[in-house]
Amino acid sequence: MTSSTHDPFVLPGAREWNAPQLLASAREFHRTLDGYRMSPLVELPSVAAELGVSRVFVKDESERLGLPAFKILGASWAVAKSLAVRVGQSPEGVTLQALRDAVEGASLTLVTATDGNHGRAVSHMARLLGLHARIYTPDGVSAAALAGIRLEGAALIECGGSYDDAVSAAAASVEGNDTELLIQDTSWAGYEEVPRWIVEGYSTLFSEIDEQLEAFGTTPDAVVLPTGVGSLLQSAVEYYRGASTFRPGIVSVEPVVAACVLESLHAGELRSVDTSSGTIMTGLCTGSVSELAWPTLRAGLDVAVAVTDDTVRAAVAELGALGPDVGPCGAATLVGLRVAAGDENARAILGLGKDSVVVLVSTEGLSANPLPV
Repeated sequence: MTSSTHDPFVLPGAREWNAPQLLASAREFHRTLDGYRMSPLVELPSVAAELGVSRVFVKDESERLGLPAFKILGASWAVAKSLAVRVGQSPEGVTLQALRDAVEGASLTLVTATDGNHGRAVSHMARLLGLHARIYTPDGVSAAALAGIRLEGAALIECGGSYDDAVSAAAASVEGNDTELLIQDTSWAGYEEVPRWIVEGYSTLFSEIDEQLEAFGTTPDAVVLPTGVGSLLQSAVEYYRGASTFRPGIVSVEPVVAACVLESLHAGELRSVDTSSGTIMTGLCTGSVSELAWPTLRAGLDVAVAVTDDTVRAAVAELGALGPDVGPCGAATLVGLRVAAGDENARAILGLGKDSVVVLVSTEGLSANPLPV
């Protein structure tokens, strides 16, 4: 990547784009899972004052259904729909107990590749349902993330290489085996259905934000999201360009060493990037954009930025002192907001001013991805 591709990307008119396919709500299913509750929305008055906006909130996903990250929202819904289809049940109104009953005694294995949190979420669902799980990981996954996957009882395959290499290995491993289900959170030609269900599952997070902001007596003007392959970002864009009554500006934040969304937007076509140098934002260290997400991001994303490890490391400490439990991927949103607010074009596209309300989506707690010493 050249230095110019690290400049913020802005798309005038993105907020007027209408999502062609509205997300189905997975929240009814999530309510059937033990421990479901809305994750906290924590206000940061000092950050709002610094940036000259009315209010800034953090959506804190450090405890979501017993796990330290948001990924269980997508993984659980995709597993539920995959199994419902397999056993001939309607996915509408499905419950965890109904799935347990349907697959009892079945010799099924859930398979995925992960840079940490998604793999643990798939493993967790396998354990809840009495199924097997096999998880492929690339280089750079934290010891804490690997331990979390093992804790769920999954078979862990540390295949090394890049995230994209791990995805290829996981996909190849299930070919021709009808007792194994690939639950991958990125898509490619011929593999779109499960990633679509994962995107649908993430919509629960955004419907909660709308409900919580209503309780605060306000509405969102901008939502800032950490971005890897782009599935969570796709969910946000489609939700706020279709299912929600609100149309906030949407900002994606990536590591400079893995800014595949930013690179693709600048190029106007899908581009892959070399992620071999690694980043403390391990959950965002992906070299390619999900093909399913790309048309949505190209049409409906307002602003994309990239951030450095040094600035994110400082933001982890800063946010921790303010209250929320935020890991590196989540802390990237604070840095990304500062980048966007400091860029004349990005600030104008987002309409940031003294009355603006901004939500930072923190996708993981620090325990999910501790900072390297």
